[in-house]
Amino acid sequence: MHIEIAQLACVDGDKAYNLARAEQAIAGAAAATQLLVLPELFLSGFPTRRDVAALAEPIDGPGYSAVRAAARRRGIAVAIGGTEVDVGRYYNTTVLIGADGDLLLRYRKTHLFGAEQGVFAPGDELVTTLWQGLRVGLLICYDIEFPETARALAQLGAQLLVVTNGNMDPYGPVHRTCIAARALENQAYAVMANRVGTGRDFVFAGGSALVDPMGGFVLEAGRDPATLGAALDPARLAAARSHYDYLGQRRLRLSGTVQEDGVQRRLLIPRAA
Repeated sequence: MHIEIAQLACVDGDKAYNLARAEQAIAGAAAATQLLVLPELFLSGFPTRRDVAALAEPIDGPGYSAVRAAARRRGIAVAIGGTEVDVGRYYNTTVLIGADGDLLLRYRKTHLFGAEQGVFAPGDELVTTLWQGLRVGLLICYDIEFPETARALAQLGAQLLVVTNGNMDPYGPVHRTCIAARALENQAYAVMANRVGTGRDFVFAGGSALVDPMGGFVLEAGRDPATLGAALDPARLAAARSHYDYLGQRRLRLSGTVQEDGVQRRLLIPRAA
């Protein structure tokens, strides 16, 4: 299984530019690529209270639909973030789109960074699906600073954690540590695609990475735009658990209601959490 990370710049508030960049990245993905991961909120850039309504679209809106069409034309799966509106509420949303253009997963960021509060509503579930024989879960940026988010996905059986990221200076080293820790403690692969360049309010730190189930860096980007790719070895998942099994040996489980439909599994976050 070959994963490609597109560490790119986008423009806050310029949906047309950002969509064009996403379509270029999808069309230009390496021949071996099966999953392309782009950054957090890539389709819209970071909205503010003033422009979130103009930038948001429903999950079947034109931006998401165009990405689905591009994924179908290229024949690869795509993970990408954007601003979603649903029943008058705005969400920081990442979608996983299949190679046939189908929507495989929608995840709404559950942990909002300071500047996002008052702009977005938090999501209330952690979600996974089966893809290419692996169970895949989605997280977004600040989520990975909370061990419980990745553990919830692992508790649902996730073997690959896909993180769309919009991490800015001076916090680059924080997410380098967190992505390795989340992979190691859950004995899963973790891929993180971060943004680069200067936005409306932030300078983005890059540092996109692919980490193996033992916490080792398979790929790691610098601060410049880059596309990086590598193959995942499913045997590493079993090897990571050959001497100890963190999930099997843990004594505490996260609370919440688990729902399953045969392909998707989700954990609903208790309202009191």
